[in-house]
Amino acid sequence: MEHGICALSTMPVRAEPSDKAELVTELVFGECYSVVLVQGAWQQIRSTADDYVGWMDGKQHTPVSADYLAAWKAQDHPRSLDLVQMVSDATTRVPVIIGSRLPFFDGMTLRLGEQQLFYNGAATNPQNGHGPHGDLDKRLALLLKVGQLHLKAPYVWGGKSLFGIDCSGLMQQLYGLVGVQLPRDARQQVELGHTVHFVTQARPGDLAFFDNAEGRIIHVGMVLEDQRILHASGEVRIDPLDHNGIFRRDRQKYSHTLRLIRRVL
Repeated sequence: MEHGICALSTMPVRAEPSDKAELVTELVFGECYSVVLVQGAWQQIRSTADDYVGWMDGKQHTPVSADYLAAWKAQDHPRSLDLVQMVSDATTRVPVIIGSRLPFFDGMTLRLGEQQLFYNGAATNPQNGHGPHGDLDKRLALLLKVGQLHLKAPYVWGGKSLFGIDCSGLMQQLYGLVGVQLPRDARQQVELGHTVHFVTQARPGDLAFFDNAEGRIIHVGMVLEDQRILHASGEVRIDPLDHNGIFRRDRQKYSHTLRLIRRVL
């Protein structure tokens, strides 16, 4: 089986092998994947981090070895903390967005397959408080800080970047900063953690899930202080949250119906 890594800022992953097909997710710089099937110029891939399957344009494929993939999977890589920063060598300059993985970053260089690139921006440190076993207050502070940086990012179905993101993609990117790998979709994310039974018992960093008239989970956001929620709906925004759901003050009505709250930190 062939493997690859996202060597661009983002790469679209589609439902079918066509540029006209629905965007189902994106790969962000530094994310690995395996090639499941090849159909003409298109490759069906499985994301290594969350097992999501979709189609990418073969022209964007950057191969890596099975040994590289195994080493990549064995550790939690630092993530970029600058809104946009460059990784580069003598001949290459790649813009990377906040939340991008920096594979095997040592404080100066990262390793993208066989290529060594320089990065001189801010980054998380999984071994110093930002990882899954780090100080809870430090992890929550990072979540809330970077969440605020995403405000006004436009909503794009399937998006995972500052320049276009959906509700579950936002949660996946934010929690990845503190070493928590969430599944891609809200209906999968709701299976993690344990239930918080009352909105008044929720704490910052909890995930709130919302359903439709048929009871399907269709939306997710991150609880903030003072019964507010950060979520992507039209844009990344902050709205009031109560036991009924999300209240849009600008429209004077509820936009989403609360199903339950889960604590994953």
